[in-house]
Amino acid sequence: MTREYGQAYCFEMAKPSHREKILNVGMQVVHAHGYAGASVRDITQAAGVPQGSFTNHFASKEAFGLEIIDLYFLETRKTIAATLCNDTLPPLERFGAFLDGSVARAKKNEMRNGCLFGNFAAEASDHSELIRDRLVAIFSEIQAAITYCLKAAVSENEIPQSTDCDSLASFMVAALQGAQLMTKVQRNSAPLEHLRPIFFSLLLQ
Repeated sequence: MTREYGQAYCFEMAKPSHREKILNVGMQVVHAHGYAGASVRDITQAAGVPQGSFTNHFASKEAFGLEIIDLYFLETRKTIAATLCNDTLPPLERFGAFLDGSVARAKKNEMRNGCLFGNFAAEASDHSELIRDRLVAIFSEIQAAITYCLKAAVSENEIPQSTDCDSLASFMVAALQGAQLMTKVQRNSAPLEHLRPIFFSLLLQ
């Protein structure tokens, strides 16, 4: 192998595949325009790949939707690991950091896009059992992480021993989704930012 050929080969290997482009760019397109509002043509044009590449890599738009949900969840899991499940921090400090992360994420796109999970729940859960089931699993995982953090807060006497951590975590997930929806509608982060003082003053004393 010549030096020139080797360099060209390495350059080609380093380039993202059409599948990666479709997933990463497509997630942004769907997040901005909605699952129904983003056509396959819109996605492939934004990714700069032939339209046929979509069907080469994804059996259906539903299969693509499931993959971008999981791709989006990767970032959520990173946030959860750094906050709610970070045992090096006091439990309520972790919870506050998790809420702050939700506000920061919403502000990235000027509060226009909302939560991808909530968007899919509103748009696609009536039409796809696979998507609905995946969202149920994701919300359950987020709730479990909040429960873990709250139970740690009970153990460290940061909140009362009588706290029903599972029920409180379930309420918090629902409140977060509602606040993210209102943030998207109002184009204002206030609904999300109000959750922190409410949670800490009314629910976590």
